[in-house]
Amino acid sequence: MIASRAVVRAVGRTQNQQKRGIVDYLTKYPDKVMEIKKVQMAGGTRLGENNPTWLKQPGDKAVLAFGAALTTFGCAQLCVGYYRLAAGVGKKD
Repeated sequence: MIASRAVVRAVGRTQNQQKRGIVDYLTKYPDKVMEIKKVQMAGGTRLGENNPTWLKQPGDKAVLAFGAALTTFGCAQLCVGYYRLAAGVGKKD
């Protein structure tokens, strides 16, 4: 009886082995470091404000625009809030 349980467990383990889908995907993922580094290093490494490295990737300008818009909106809301506090406008009675 005990031997039959051991055999059934061993058979069950071999049939339920993982296929390691995500692990294989992560370990066999193509290395693009040198490709990205080539884009970042284009034109030299000491460019300063003329050609900053953080604006060289394709999506960098969109991220910059979104961040600037979000910061501008936050500062505008801050100014409106300070005005309302100072002038007593928009109070709930």
